[in-house]
Amino acid sequence: MSFMDAREAGSKPGSGGAASQQNEAIDRRERLRRLALETIDLSKDPYFMRNHLGQYECRLCLTLHNNEGNYLAHTQGKRHQQNLAKRAAREAAEKPALPQPNRRATTKKTVKIGRPGYKVTKQYDPETMQRSLLFQIDYPEIEEGTKPRHRFMSAYEQRKEAQDKKFQFLLFAADPYEVIAFKIPNSEVDRSDRLFSYWDQDSKVYSLQLPFKPEPEKIAAQQAAAGAGALPPGLPPPPNFGGAPPPLPPSGPAPPPQFNPNFRPPPPGAPMGAVPPPPHFMQQR
Repeated sequence: MSFMDAREAGSKPGSGGAASQQNEAIDRRERLRRLALETIDLSKDPYFMRNHLGQYECRLCLTLHNNEGNYLAHTQGKRHQQNLAKRAAREAAEKPALPQPNRRATTKKTVKIGRPGYKVTKQYDPETMQRSLLFQIDYPEIEEGTKPRHRFMSAYEQRKEAQDKKFQFLLFAADPYEVIAFKIPNSEVDRSDRLFSYWDQDSKVYSLQLPFKPEPEKIAAQQAAAGAGALPPGLPPPPNFGGAPPPLPPSGPAPPPQFNPNFRPPPPGAPMGAVPPPPHFMQQR
């Protein structure tokens, strides 16, 4: 190649011709091979394998290579890197979720100052025949930013009393006070708008209204008694203020007169209704 040809090809005076794209690719692979030989240990590569023909095989991409340098250049290529990313994504998707280690929540230690004051009011709605309880708990020394809590506890959860399925427990808690519990009937709670709780931050009183659903058997018995005119059990009869007279005794034959052996008829000529004189006893001499 003449000097003018080299100038036209873009080469400098005294140097060879410009390298083609193929020569640049060969040179790049060679540099990558040398770098890989210095930094990568093939004995720890899980996809490197030498077959019985003396060739090197990539078990991930299923390619054959004549020498180690060719294999190392392949591992730095785009195809091998894409297969590695696909393999990692598939293993992450198929890997089962491991259970999280049990992390115990740190319990806050608070010095208890005693039990709070409380007031319980029994309520009854005659229209719906529904009974309810109103709890009012006083927390004057409650911690700032703390709201009282309540929950229901079955008789089989507690260990203080004998287990009885007829009762359940209602617990109230607020730091720094002790937890208090109330033993209530194990009836179904009406969780409609009648069940509500309210925390008065000014008076420090926590109120909870707990309504119970009326039992259908008792409602039917009371309605039947009211239809028959009978009073519910446990209530006295209403007083009679000049109304209808009391009921007469049952009619029937009059009872026979009773015989009195000490009766003596009055003497003849005695007026009717007079009392006979007492008997006279003679003294013996």
